[in-house]
Amino acid sequence: MGIFDKGVKKTNMNFFQKLGRAIVGKSKVDDDVLDALEEALLSTDMGVDTTLKVIENLEDRVERDKYVSMDELVDLIRDEIGKLVGDDAPVEPFDFSKKPYVMLVVGVNGVGKTTTIGKLASMLAARGKKVVIGAADTFRAAAVEQLTVWAGRAGVDIVKQSMGSDPASVAFDTVKSAVAKGADVVLIDTAGRLHNRVDLMNELTKIRNVIRRVVPDGPHEVLLVLDGSTGQNAFVQAREFSKATDVTALAVTKLDGSAKGGVVVGIVDQFKFPIKFLGIGEGIDDLKVFDKQEYVASLFKKEDIEN
Repeated sequence: MGIFDKGVKKTNMNFFQKLGRAIVGKSKVDDDVLDALEEALLSTDMGVDTTLKVIENLEDRVERDKYVSMDELVDLIRDEIGKLVGDDAPVEPFDFSKKPYVMLVVGVNGVGKTTTIGKLASMLAARGKKVVIGAADTFRAAAVEQLTVWAGRAGVDIVKQSMGSDPASVAFDTVKSAVAKGADVVLIDTAGRLHNRVDLMNELTKIRNVIRRVVPDGPHEVLLVLDGSTGQNAFVQAREFSKATDVTALAVTKLDGSAKGGVVVGIVDQFKFPIKFLGIGEGIDDLKVFDKQEYVASLFKKEDIEN
């Protein structure tokens, strides 16, 4: 199963159900159709600013090119959304020229951060890469236990300390171990607390500094994990984490259980973070490297709705 079947089918169906009612019997794209399109896009949690941008661009193109059919309108929607989302071709998410390539993974509790790390480890191990996981969320025993299980399933090493240990100490030990073992990639989990941005900023800064004592140009990626099913809350988290640390990329999880897949488009448009991974299910292989063309085509896949 692909992104449509497991990832954004609910979003797709919700979108076309709302839009379809406005298009029945129409021979041209009029204000009623555009109003219905705006409502349909908002229902995917794309966000007001991004939705209005799309609608304004569509209005200009409809006026200029006089597109009238449902098929042509959907193609225009895909084109406009595609302009906001990123590169046409999937991008290699890891820079293996850096050894070890150090990825710091951030996000609030409950978004699937720990699971995402486990799936990343599995993805990398399947590619023959040597991986070391750092369990630096030392405030939640469950997080360390879960990471240990994932590390075992993926067949990779994990570095951990006792509960309440200094997260920066775990990060330091992790990268030091990775260098000694000749590892290709380091994945470091961090505490998912956002109640006090100053504390979070200080902790992440400290982790970054100790990593650089071992790997001077690390971390090479700060991956923010967001739960796509939370809609507008994901926007809030993206904003707060961008203030607390230098986020470089996104992983969006739990799209399979939500009709809010448009949140991906809104966040990329508003914050300019590239999306590298999409989580579309619970399975170990249900973390996919982001493919803009597949995502946009699946989000607005009209064939399955019309049949």
